[in-house]
Amino acid sequence: MSQPAKPSRSNSSTQRLKMRRDIAAAAMELFATKGYEATTVDEIAAAAGVARRTFFRHFRSKEEAIFPDHDDTLERVKAVLDAAPPHEYPLDTICRGIREVMRMYAAQPAVSVERYRLTREVPTLREREIASVSRYERLFTRYLLGHFDEGAHQDGDDGPLLAEVAASAVVTAHNHVLRRWLRAGAEGDVEGQLDRAFAVVRARFTGVGQPQGPAGLGGVEAGAPAVVTAGGEGSDVLVAVARTDAPLSEVMRTIEKALKKS
Repeated sequence: MSQPAKPSRSNSSTQRLKMRRDIAAAAMELFATKGYEATTVDEIAAAAGVARRTFFRHFRSKEEAIFPDHDDTLERVKAVLDAAPPHEYPLDTICRGIREVMRMYAAQPAVSVERYRLTREVPTLREREIASVSRYERLFTRYLLGHFDEGAHQDGDDGPLLAEVAASAVVTAHNHVLRRWLRAGAEGDVEGQLDRAFAVVRARFTGVGQPQGPAGLGGVEAGAPAVVTAGGEGSDVLVAVARTDAPLSEVMRTIEKALKKS
């Protein structure tokens, strides 16, 4: 007699995430109506239709309950870093990775806006949010530091320092865009805003995580979207050289700036 098929790992993960989101939704509704301090774990479990022990299988505390997606999102971010092509500029890799965090918020805009409101009002929730964000920053710092030989670190070599600062800058840029988007009620082109913020970071940290100097593409440095030169004084021609992995939006912005200057 054949045995019933076991649930696949992906189905199990999906069910787990759905349960976490259901509990989180119940917690947020109670926090909004009763207040955070007045709400108990038993009330959250009852509102979600689960037992108290089920609540604690998914969350360690009630403040953790309104952040159901961070564990899964962190795993997706790790997967982006692990699968990065060897030729990719490391700063670009972590910018791609943190987009998974923005997608998490954008997947449920109304929930994200309400959660943002709650974290502004409840210091305990704000602290929990900060702790969640720091996990991404540590992950990115470790990734960038992996591109340096710490054993060869000498006085005057600022590479490892720049790696840590760059990781913080990417997270800060993401959070800046995220907060503006949430304050605007999750309206607007958040992807475009994120592109612009990352372009600013790249402009400040070109070369972090790999040797300095030209990248072998017409003198375009790693991380730079494009180099634009004029054909000469009075010329009506601009010549642009771009990396093949440069985002088109950044290349176009670079060309647009060059046209305005000319």
